[in-house]
Amino acid sequence: MTFAHSRDACGDDWPLVGRERELAAMDAVAAEVLSGGPRVVQLEGSAGIGKSALLSTWWARNGQFRVLRARCHPLEREFAFGAVRQLFKPLLAAVSDTDRARLLEGSAAATLRALDDAAVTDPPPEAATATAATLRELDALVSRLSRRQPLLLAVDALQWIDQPSLRWLVHFVGRADSHPVLIAVTTRSAEGRRLDPLFAELVRPANCHTLVVEPLDVDGVGQLVRTLWGAKEPDEAFCAACHAATGGHPLFVRALLHQAQRSGVKPTTEFRDRIPTVTLSTLGGEISHRLCQASDEVVALARALAFLGDRKPPELLAAYCGTGRAVVQSAAEELRSLGLLRADGNPRFTHPVVRDTVLATLSPEELGVGHARAAQVSCLSGRPDEEVAAHLLAAGPVHGSWVLPALRRAATEALRRGAPETAVTYLRSALHQPLDESERARVLLELGTAASHYDAALAISCVTGALEGLTDEAARSDALGVLAYSLLLSRGSRTDLSSVDRKIAALSERPTSGPGAADRELALRMSALRSWMEFERPSVTGPAPAPPPGADDLADRTAGERQLLAIRAFHALRAALPAPYVAALIERASVNLPAFSHDLFPLHYFVAQTLLYLDELDTADRLNRHLTREISGRGMELLVSSLTVYRAVLALRRGNIAEALAAAQDAADHASPAGRLPYALTVDTIRIDALLAQGRTEAAEKIAATHAVAGQTEVAWERPRFLMSLAALRIAQGELRAGLSLLRECGHHSEALGTVSPAMSPWRSRAVAVHLALGDAGPARTLAEQELDLARRCRIPRALGVALRAAGTVTEGRRGLDMLAEAVTVLRTTPARLELARACHDFGVALLRRDDKRGARGALRNGLDLAIGCGATVLAARLEERLHLAGGRVARSGTQGIRGLTAGEERVCTLAAQGYSNKQIAELLVVSLRTVETHLTGAYRKLGITGRPHLAAAMASADRCRGGSEPADS
Repeated sequence: MTFAHSRDACGDDWPLVGRERELAAMDAVAAEVLSGGPRVVQLEGSAGIGKSALLSTWWARNGQFRVLRARCHPLEREFAFGAVRQLFKPLLAAVSDTDRARLLEGSAAATLRALDDAAVTDPPPEAATATAATLRELDALVSRLSRRQPLLLAVDALQWIDQPSLRWLVHFVGRADSHPVLIAVTTRSAEGRRLDPLFAELVRPANCHTLVVEPLDVDGVGQLVRTLWGAKEPDEAFCAACHAATGGHPLFVRALLHQAQRSGVKPTTEFRDRIPTVTLSTLGGEISHRLCQASDEVVALARALAFLGDRKPPELLAAYCGTGRAVVQSAAEELRSLGLLRADGNPRFTHPVVRDTVLATLSPEELGVGHARAAQVSCLSGRPDEEVAAHLLAAGPVHGSWVLPALRRAATEALRRGAPETAVTYLRSALHQPLDESERARVLLELGTAASHYDAALAISCVTGALEGLTDEAARSDALGVLAYSLLLSRGSRTDLSSVDRKIAALSERPTSGPGAADRELALRMSALRSWMEFERPSVTGPAPAPPPGADDLADRTAGERQLLAIRAFHALRAALPAPYVAALIERASVNLPAFSHDLFPLHYFVAQTLLYLDELDTADRLNRHLTREISGRGMELLVSSLTVYRAVLALRRGNIAEALAAAQDAADHASPAGRLPYALTVDTIRIDALLAQGRTEAAEKIAATHAVAGQTEVAWERPRFLMSLAALRIAQGELRAGLSLLRECGHHSEALGTVSPAMSPWRSRAVAVHLALGDAGPARTLAEQELDLARRCRIPRALGVALRAAGTVTEGRRGLDMLAEAVTVLRTTPARLELARACHDFGVALLRRDDKRGARGALRNGLDLAIGCGATVLAARLEERLHLAGGRVARSGTQGIRGLTAGEERVCTLAAQGYSNKQIAELLVVSLRTVETHLTGAYRKLGITGRPHLAAAMASADRCRGGSEPADS
């Protein structure tokens, strides 16, 4: 093989020598990828050590991978998905329209937002980040590509990568299962982002094989000497002198040998004393020396390239230099003759060291001026706003009427692409512009809105500041909506909530200009926000808000009217008003429910809560999926976490124990960057309940212990629910009186919140069982009667069934048995499978006491099937024991077949039996890989199989037996 000899200062076109060890190691990693799944390899070394050349040489000789490459740049660290765009845009631009549509199937909108500058997608979202949904959609694109051919994603200079792209790489590595994808990155040893947790996660040893690229040895230097002079056996002493002068650093070796050859040096012993020492500083000096010999036009072009970056069009370079295009082309030719520019395409330096050297000759003031000029020229030339913004960030304060609009447009574009962190960076820079108070307040509001989807604390700070300067009432209303939303998702915020309530009250009580629709809508909105505040943090609110104008005759035409209808429905639910009345209100509030936005908050919040406690779980699940789809790619990370918590609550309400645990863990895994998880207490409440159902008392105690002190005095809606779960834990541990005390405290908190409905706080029925265990029949009977009366008032079947079960256990004789039978009948009409299993248990026990063993066996077997299907092992064991006493046969675990599968397990198994991978199932069902694995594990146990190879046959067999009847008791 022959090699072209470089004539530049840095010699990028020289052969790769002395890298056999590194190439073999990369071959080994590639073999792992081809046989097992995705891997990361990091080539780490100093500038010019040959990392990029090593990577290029490896993939050139390995034809098994399709190569997608990105080269990061310091000025592009704030570009939203800049590296991702470099990786995928050339590929998507080269394929046919049909193939492009196939690659982007199911994820086109969000993927195009990230990749395509000119893509026409949905309107720009209010704020965005690299959300789980967006990241999964990029994963899907890589999955489709890797199924066609193993994929190499090569990222040069990872230390300069933009944050959204880095977040996606980490996400892909953490969630991909069997895709043949190799991620190869190069990093400078002295410039790694060691304190960046995402960077550290990508290159941690469990994920990444790191190769430290070392300097060449003497033999390697000898090979370069042989290449340049064509000598078969160069003098060993000469090669040793070259190695000593450069330390074996390839960049320095090539520069030294190039300079030596031009000076007439030969690779022989007599010339070894003429070898100078070469370091980065001497190489920089050589570059500077060449530039000093050049004309002013050449120096100006070198500086333009250093500021504007590689491959910029000649027109832009000419505008920066203040000359014509012909002058720039002439200067470029001179730079090439000096060995500082590559020979191909638009002008670019031969090596990053050249750019570093050019910039190093400038003072800090000159650097600021250069970036400011680059920003202005880029703006006037119509370059992308993110390029303009990158220069503005590097320049420091830059004044001009064009600056603020450019930063705002760049922020909007970052949001469209799904990177609110980048938008926040641009808007923070905008705050350094000379702004009047009103304009500053508007920028703060935009900043807070962008931040509200990934950092609630930052959003609260910004919007609170904005409220001080906003004078427009509509803008103040928007700000208060963002503030309230951020407070909702900021557990433990130290914001003075009473002051927020006063701001809302002041805006709602100000004199209106007339009976206009705008004034009425503002009043309705403020009333809705105050109602949310009263429910969410009742300890900080004052008197209940006065009814807004026209609130007694609400329609459902405007957002404000629908918000108050939803709030009225929720308050009626808490007060145990009849369910049909509540359902009618919530139907009016939620018909054709629009996508989430801050100006609709808290409409979706109260609709979701009301549907949950009305037991309309199918409708609630559809709402959850609707919202998840609507915010896909919009970067609403905190809302994504909240919807995951809601999914966990729905699973627990259905009795799907494993699914509830998996969803709760998903929510915990998606904690905000600030480290606070929305509804952390609710997540732990779910986990405690689910773990207790599985008999894992010690694990539940560890979770409960984290809340033993914090928040004891706070009166909030999450607290009573947690107290019921903590009481259940204490009872399971045998501490009956401690559990009873906690249930009483739950009742006290519920009353303080104005919640009397047993659908929301069934503490009385739980206390009944404890009183009976302690021998206190009188108090048990009183509590059971109270809850049954409330349940008959609210007319929610789950609440009525639970209350009937409690009353039946405390009532003697035939009347008690009838109550238990009614509880079973009522609960059969609900999705509350676990509550039905408990009622079947109590009914079977009551029948057994009356020596009706046949009836007891039927009730207990039904309860056992339900408990096993729910994954409630403690209850199942209790039912098995009772069934044995009743003379029934106890089926072995795993033989209950498809009837024992939860809805989630059956959906996953159906797709798995059709050949979908775990990853594909997670994408289709919008759940995590962990959830899919949990469902499959539970299904294998219930179906009595060992794994996926037997799943299709088991599902087919179970389907054939669906219509069959159970064998009669013997």
